[in-house]
This record gives sequence, C-alpha cells and structure tokens, in this order.
Amino acid sequence: MGPASLQEEREPESNGEMEGYRCLLQAGSQLESTLQQVTVPVSLKEVGGYIEKQVAYLTGGRGEDSSVIITLPESSAFSDIPEEALAKVFTYLTLIPRTRQPGVKFIIILDRRLDTWATIKTALARIAASFPGNLHLVLVLRPTSFFHRTVTDIGFRFSQEDFMLKMPVVMLSSVTDLLRYIDENQLTSEFGGTLDYCHSDWIVLRTAIESFAVTVKDIAQMLQGFGTELAETELCDEGKAIEFLLESHTDKYRKLKDAIRSVSKEGRHLLASLETSGKEDDSQWDVRLDWETVQRLLAQLRDMESAFDGFFEKHHLKLHHYLQLLRYEQSFKEIALCLEHLVGQEKEFSISVDTPAQAEQALKMLDSLESNAQVVMSRAQIIILHGHQLSAGHHYAMALIMQRCNELRHFCDTLNAALQTKHTRLQHTHQLLLGVGQAQTWCDDGAYLLANQLVEKYQSKEGAQAALRDIERFLEGEPSMLSSGPDILAIEYEAVITPPLQSQIGKTFAKHSAVQQMIQSRQACLRKLADKHVRPIQLVAPRAEIPPHSKSPLFSPKHGDGLKFTFDLSLPGKRASRKSPNSRKIEVMHDYQESRSCVPSGLDGEDSPDVLKRHVMRELIDTERLYVEELLSVLLGYRAEMDNPALPGPLPSILRSKRDVLFGNMPEIYNFHSRVFLQDLEGCLEAPESVGACFLEWKESFQMYECYCQNKPRSDALWKQYSDCSFFQECQKKLEHKLALDSYLLKPVQRLTKYQLLLKELLKYSTDSKGSSELQGALTAMLDLLKSVNDSMHQIAITGYEGDICELGRVLMQGSFSVWISHKKGPTRMKELARFKPMQRHLFLYERALLFCKRREEHGDGCDKTPSYSFKHCLKMTAVGITENVKGDVKKFEIWYSGREEVYVVQAPTVEVKMAWLTELRRILTNQQKLLRDEAHQHGHMQLPPPLSERGMRPSRGVPRGCLPGLDFVSLSADVFLCLRSRSRRPRSPRQRPRPRPRHRPQRH
Repeated sequence: MGPASLQEEREPESNGEMEGYRCLLQAGSQLESTLQQVTVPVSLKEVGGYIEKQVAYLTGGRGEDSSVIITLPESSAFSDIPEEALAKVFTYLTLIPRTRQPGVKFIIILDRRLDTWATIKTALARIAASFPGNLHLVLVLRPTSFFHRTVTDIGFRFSQEDFMLKMPVVMLSSVTDLLRYIDENQLTSEFGGTLDYCHSDWIVLRTAIESFAVTVKDIAQMLQGFGTELAETELCDEGKAIEFLLESHTDKYRKLKDAIRSVSKEGRHLLASLETSGKEDDSQWDVRLDWETVQRLLAQLRDMESAFDGFFEKHHLKLHHYLQLLRYEQSFKEIALCLEHLVGQEKEFSISVDTPAQAEQALKMLDSLESNAQVVMSRAQIIILHGHQLSAGHHYAMALIMQRCNELRHFCDTLNAALQTKHTRLQHTHQLLLGVGQAQTWCDDGAYLLANQLVEKYQSKEGAQAALRDIERFLEGEPSMLSSGPDILAIEYEAVITPPLQSQIGKTFAKHSAVQQMIQSRQACLRKLADKHVRPIQLVAPRAEIPPHSKSPLFSPKHGDGLKFTFDLSLPGKRASRKSPNSRKIEVMHDYQESRSCVPSGLDGEDSPDVLKRHVMRELIDTERLYVEELLSVLLGYRAEMDNPALPGPLPSILRSKRDVLFGNMPEIYNFHSRVFLQDLEGCLEAPESVGACFLEWKESFQMYECYCQNKPRSDALWKQYSDCSFFQECQKKLEHKLALDSYLLKPVQRLTKYQLLLKELLKYSTDSKGSSELQGALTAMLDLLKSVNDSMHQIAITGYEGDICELGRVLMQGSFSVWISHKKGPTRMKELARFKPMQRHLFLYERALLFCKRREEHGDGCDKTPSYSFKHCLKMTAVGITENVKGDVKKFEIWYSGREEVYVVQAPTVEVKMAWLTELRRILTNQQKLLRDEAHQHGHMQLPPPLSERGMRPSRGVPRGCLPGLDFVSLSADVFLCLRSRSRRPRSPRQRPRPRPRHRPQRH
C-alpha cells in the first residue's frame, strides 16, 4: 500500500480530528472574549508607583445611584505627578469598575483639609482635564484653618461657575457634611465611616488577579498554537518519523497539562482569598465581582482544557493507528511476497512421474515444500490474528485491514488446497505405479514359472499334479489390480491417469491377458497328463453350493411413487434382486412392500435379539453390496460408454456435455460407499452394536445426497427429453437391464430412505444394550438428513429472490401457514387491517432470515407436477421477535419485526407444528443473544448487556404494543426482543394448554 492509499485511509479519521480542532478554537475564542471583558488595558505595573503612593485609590464604597467612590487623600505627591501619569491613574481606576459595569458613575472625594485654595483650585482643574469617566460629583473637604477656609469660600464663590460647567463640585466644611451624600458604611474610617479598607491588601489582590488573567491568556494562546501545530502536521510513510512525532507531541502535551494544572491551582487559591474577603465584609461589591471574574475564567479554562484533551486524544490515536497500519502493511508485504514465491514454486512443481522411484522423490520434494509453506502460513496466521485484534480495537482503517486479512487467508487457503491436491494426486499416482509394477512383476514371474516348467519332467501323474499346484499357488498371489480390470481402474484413478500411464496400463493388461492364455494352455496340458492313467469314469467332487441370494429390499424405481417434486422421502418402494451371485447384471423385482419387516419371514420364530440383529445387519450389508454393484453398473454401462469411441448407438453432443447433469454426483456417492462405507459395515457384521457409531462417523459424508437430490429434477428433465435415444436402449440391452436408466438413477434416493428403516429395526432389537444410544443418534441423523433433503428440494423452487440465497445459511424448517399482516405506520396499515381473510404463505426458516413465499399452482401432468414458490418478503433474524400465544387461537403466534413496526400473525395447521417452529425460533434468537454477549465479553472495553432482570424494552418505548405488562424480554439488539412468556399471567384453561412437543419428524406438504 503506497502513500496514496494511506492518505485515503486517513481521510475518515481526519474528519473527527478537525471537529475536535474546531471545538478547541471555539473554546479559545470564548476564553479570549471573556479576558477582553474582564481585563484592564492599563496594568497595575504601569501606574503601580503612584497607586502605592496613594495618589488615588478605590475603597469599594458606593454613593448615590451606585456611583463608585474614588478617594484623593491629602498627599504632597499629587501636585508633583505629571498630567500623563495622572490620566493613566484615573484611567486604570475607572476601567476596573467599567469593565464589570459599563456606564457606571463616579464620585470623587477630594480631601484638602490641610491645603490651601490654590492647591484645591489646581487639583480641580487637573481632575476636570484628566478624568475619563462619567463624573457624577466631586466632594471637596475644604481647609480647616479659618484663614484658608475663608479664602477658599471666596475663591470658590468667584470660580464656581467655571468649575460647575465642567463638573459638579460641592464644598464641604467637615466630615459630618460628607455623610449627607454618602452612607457611613460606604466610607472608610478616616472619613468617619465603617468601611474596612487596606490599601496594601488591595494592591496585592489586584496584582494577583491581573497576573492570573495574563497567565490564563498565555495558556490559551499556547493551547491554540499547539492545536494548530497538530492539525497542520503532515504524516509521512516512515515509521521512525511517526514515532518521533508521537514522542514530541506527548512531551509538549504533558508540559501544557502541567502549566494548566499550575494556573488552575493559582486560580483556586485566588478564589479562596476572595471568598475569605467577601465573607468578612459583605458590602465590598468589588470583591464579589472579582470572585465572579476569576470563577468565570477558571470555568472557561477548564472547557478549553477539555476541548484540547479531546482533540489531542483523537490526534494521538490517529498517529498511533497510522503507525500500527504502517507496521501491519510492512508485515503484509513481506508475507505476501513469501506466499507468492511459494505459489510460484507450487505451480512449477510437476507431478508427472513415470516410475515409483520418481513418485517417491517427488513426494519427498513436495513434503519439503509443504513444510516450508506451513512455516510461512503460520506467520500469515499470526498477521491475520493481529489484523483481527486491530479491527476489534476499532482501528479507523478496519476495512483495509480486513481486506488484507482476507487476502492472506485466500492466499493460504489456495496454496494449501493446491498442495493438498497435488499431494493426493501424487500419492494416487504412486499407488497406481506400484500396482502396475507389481502386476508387471507378477506377469514376468508367471512367464518365468512357465518357462521353467519342462513338460518332459511332468509326464507322470504326480509331476503334473505338482505343476498344477505350483500354478494354482501362483494364481492365488495375483495382484488385486489385475482382478479389478482396466475399466474400474479408469474410474478409480480417473483424476491421475495421463496418456503415458494409460498406455502403460494397457500394456500391462495386454501382458496379463497373454500370460493368462499361456497359463490356461499350460493348465489344460497338465490336466491331460494328470488324467492320463485314471479310469474314464471318475467321481467328481461336488461344487460348493452357492447360497441363494436374499432379495434386495430396495425401492421400486417406478415413477408413480418416485421423485415427485414435493419430495417427501418417506416413499413406498419395491425390492430388487440379482440373477446370480456372480453376475453383474441387475434385475429389479416388483414384489417389495414397505410394511414388511426387514427380518426374513423364515426366522420369525427366533426370538433372540442378538440373532435378529445379525439378520438385520446381514440384510443391511447384502443390500449395500447390491447397491454398490448397481451404481457401478450404471457408471460403467452408461456414463463411461459416453466416452467410448465405438458407441453402441448415436449420442447427441449436448447429452455428452451434460452427463454431469444426468448422473449428478453419482461417482462421488459410489466412491464413498465402495471404498469406505461398505467396508465399515462389513466390519460391523459380528458387532451390530457398532453400526450406529459407523453411521455417526460418516454423517457429514451423507450430505452428498442432498446435492444429488437437488440435481434430480434437472436430471429427470434431461432424461425426459432424450429417453428415446438409441444409445440408452443399446446400453440397456447390453447390460440386460429390464428397466431403463431413470429407474437406476432413482436408486440413491431410495437407498437413502431405506437406512432409517433398517436402523429402526436394529434399534428395536437393541433396547438397553450396548450401542443403543449410538443407534438412536444414527437414526436421528438419518431422519434429519431426510428432512434437510426434503427442505432443500422445496428451497430450489423459490423464484423471485434477489441475491444469493446461500448467504441466508442452512434452511432449517419450511411449511405452509395462514398469515395476517399489520403495520404500525405507513400507507399499507389500513389495507392490512381491513384484511380479515388470511393470506396463504409458505415460510422458509433459515439461520439468518425468514422468507415469506406464495405457493404457485403446480405445472405438468400427473406425477410430473412440480410446485414453485414466489418470493414475497424477507425478515432478517437479527431484527425478529416472537410472541408465543395469541388470544383466541392456540395455533397462532406472532412474528414481529423492527420493534413491532411490522407484525405477522401466523396460524399453524396444528399445535405440534406451532410448537416445533417456536422451539426453532427461540433457539436461533437465543443463540444470537449468546453470540452478542460473547463478542461483548471478548471486547473488554465494550459494555456487556445487562442481565434479564434488568433488561427489557427501551425506556422511551415502554412495553411493546400488543403485549401486556409483566412480560420477560430478552434484548438481542437495538430492535430485537424475544417474548419468553405468554402474553397474560392468567392461568390457562385446559383447552389452551399447549400439548407436549412430539418427536420431530418431517412434515408432509
């Protein structure tokens, strides 16, 4: 994956990161706006010297209309202060209350009790020129000495109009006069008031407040600057660079957090000081305003810190995920190169061998290649596991990581399957070559034996008999491959036979034929020599009596009871038998009745369970042998003949290309029964109690019958079209079959239904004996298989479903029901509510969905009628809930969807059918809940669902409509609930009690 794809994977995460950055900027903007409102442009440092000299100060007192009092005490420094500095002092003192209360008025108390009129006049003039605020009143305490008081009165009388035009001035004779304008509790002790004021404490407090505001402003700027740096960081494709970014950003983040904690601690101390001052004197309004200012700054600083933490966490997580993605991609590239190299080696590996030695050498080389592949695939599995761990941790590139995991898994599966296939084919080739070599060696040994038998040495009777015995002993050691014949070899080793091998096999059998002729000639000659001195009339030893072959209980291939498309496999049939025990010609007799017992009638008097079990086992094995022979006759007499250049009759080209449709997977069924199952059954002849374990062991292999049965309608259609072809008639005549090919194509279906009958017989005679539990399990497995085949035959008749029906999982149940539908909202609500007559629907229950279909009229005539199912609606099981009982009818139940947005009232044909469906639905929904809980438990950071006692409908919805209070619900997802108890707590009447659930058996439809 290059930089472009990495950039594409960053884009989804960048959206969330930029959202966090915008929140940080917004919090910083709000904090900056607050700082502008509460901070003074002129700092205390700029006027600190004059404030400390008490040229003027704010005591916190208030006059009329909440006017702020500024006190100018008696001070010799007032006349020495420059005009510019005096303006800054007044500006600083007036801005403090104006930032908190715009438009506030001011009252100046000018204390000049020890000064002269000239000083007063100068001070008033400077105040008028420098004061920046809304000056409401100037209260002047005139000199106390008689002379200066008189001069002041005269001077003020003549200059009053000049001052009054600029500001209202009131001359006060004493402090007592001051109380007429300002309350006593708003004046300090020097003016006869009770207001507590300490100038040094005020300076310390103002310094702390301004220092805190400046620090907060610096912190805010640092946070915004660092946030901008993070947002503008460009990610490269080098892991070390990303690691450096993670370390440097984390270090800066920790330093900023330390600074924030420090200023927050300073602000809390300042708040504590202000609270202490406010408690001591409630009249100090400025202290309360300062406390509110600091509190506001602290709150907004916390907001900005929270926004910064969220932004940094997303950015840090993005960098961490990006580094993980870089490392994972590097590991993926390395292992992918290794796998591609192994795939190339596997493709170049040739399994074309001509001798056993070459085959053994090739097997060793293939084993070495498989060993290397296993090491690489183990590493790939570790990388896949790591990818799943990253996805479980909600990695932002989850889609890409899972794609890589799927690619690796596909690589491994493809490589492993290819190696296994080559290994299997090479083993078969080696086995075939060994057999051919043994056959050739046997032929050579036979020719050598004949060459060493000099006829003149065996002219006597004893010599001829000894030679015959030598030949008979030699014939007993004939390899099994030679006895099976080239046609059976062609079927068994069809996948590995190459033209050179075919030629070698042909030469071997030709050699075998020649040796056989030589042996037969030699035997004839030796017999004449052995009979030379024997009387003409001899007693001939009688042939061993061949026991009559028991009649086969296979079903009749008649079409009347055959594979009708409704496909209920519990079909009656007829039995078949062979003409002679040594012949491969097959005849099907029509004298079997399903109701007869599997035990021969001649043994009815024997009541020993062991004897009866052995009879049933013997019939099972005999019929299995006959079944295998019949399959082989069809494969050799029909299917193999299609490739014969000298066909017995003309064969349409389309029929040759569709022979897999006509015969289905019958070769696979034959290989399983001839090589595996029949041998295991023969091993159970003396131990019938082990036959149940045999069926259970190969239970999965019987699933191949489902594929055969699903193909059967296509096979029947093809046969119906070409049944008059002369090729089939010639093959039937050559095989001496009394019935046509379609009768034998029905054999697998009939055999499948026969197993459960024989198992029932065995179980009947094996009560409370060893192996009875396995027999019961085998019977259940075969009945389930019949039901599965039956259901799958209905499934293939579904039309109109868009999508892959295999994605819904395995079909579990199917059946016809009466259905009423209601919708919570939408245009169809009134239409559905007005429908009093139910709809007839055929329901298919899958592992992941529930399909509603409409059964269409059957097409065809007589036994060829086939139904079809028109798809109507699909309900995903992740959003399905059920209510078991519906008032008024014990056969009804509810299926509701998406929190009862849609409700389907379903009426079963019987209570037993209803209970069977409810049991299966409960099992599916409970398993879904268990899976959700297991996944939540595995992902420790995810919240586990609450227990049943604490769980239910969402609080905003309450009890679902249509269910009474007091129900227990299991929450399977956001919209899935399972009703576990009935809709009413009232005791059921006897008529309403559900019947006990019957043993499951396939339903007829």
